[in-house]
Formats: sequence, structure tokens, C-alpha cells
Amino acid sequence: MHRFALALIRVAACTAVVLVAGTARLEAAKCSVSTTSLVFGSYNVFSPAPVDSTGTISYECNGGAKTVLITMTRGQSVTFLPRQLGKATESLTYNLFLDAARTTVWGDLSGGTSAHTAGHPPNSREVAVTTSGRIPAGQDISAGSYYDTVTVVVNF
Repeated sequence: MHRFALALIRVAACTAVVLVAGTARLEAAKCSVSTTSLVFGSYNVFSPAPVDSTGTISYECNGGAKTVLITMTRGQSVTFLPRQLGKATESLTYNLFLDAARTTVWGDLSGGTSAHTAGHPPNSREVAVTTSGRIPAGQDISAGSYYDTVTVVVNF
């Protein structure tokens, strides 16, 4: 099994942007991985609704991959539940999920988290996996940019 890490998320909130940008290729296994941005936009401390967004991790293998496992790190947080966007001494909680309902936290299979798994990925066909993000409502923070960096690890 090959392991490939791709920097996935540079998160900023209040002006909340998750930069999920990058493309990489590992020739020995003939697989490639790319990502698209997950952008939260602005966070309003007075809104009763959470701020949601989605991004995509795509992979394509041209033979040899029997399974694909995609995990994510905690970023700067000490736990997955929840992750933290940081700004000086303040933080804004958020998380990344495997499902659109935002109930299954995407992590590294530890601490109650799950990961994306797929058996026998199709040859020469791109597979897109959606990442769902959420910043919960009701957080009293000051204006500014809040950051985090999460790494995606793809094993195949």
C-alpha cells in the first residue's frame, strides 16, 4: 500500500476560506490526487444558522490500487471533536465530515472519527469524494481571520 499526503485545508473564518487546492501524482502506483476549495465565506456571530460548505478530493488510478483510504489530520487542534480555527488567543470551532448530513467526522479513524474507504477503484476513471464542512452557530468571536491547516493522507 502506498501512502501519499496532500496538504488539504488552509482554513480562514470570519472571512472563512478553506483552500483545498493541489494536485499530485505518484507514478509508481499510477495514481493522482487533486482537490478543490471548500470556502465558508463570512461568519456572522448573530446568525442562528451554522455556516456550511463543501469541497472535493478526487483521485484516479490506472491499475495496481486494490483499495483507497483517505484520512485527515486534526490540524492545529488537540482533538477532532471539534477542530479549531485559530487567531491569536481566540478560536472558532468547526469540523469536516464524510456525509452531507454532517454527522460523521472525517479524521484518521481515531477518537470516534471515520475515513473514506473504497475497494477496487475503477481504472482510468476519476473518483470525486465530497468533503462537507460546518462552522456551528452561536460562537462569540471578534472579527478577523481564523486559520487552520489540515492534511489529507491518501493510502492506496
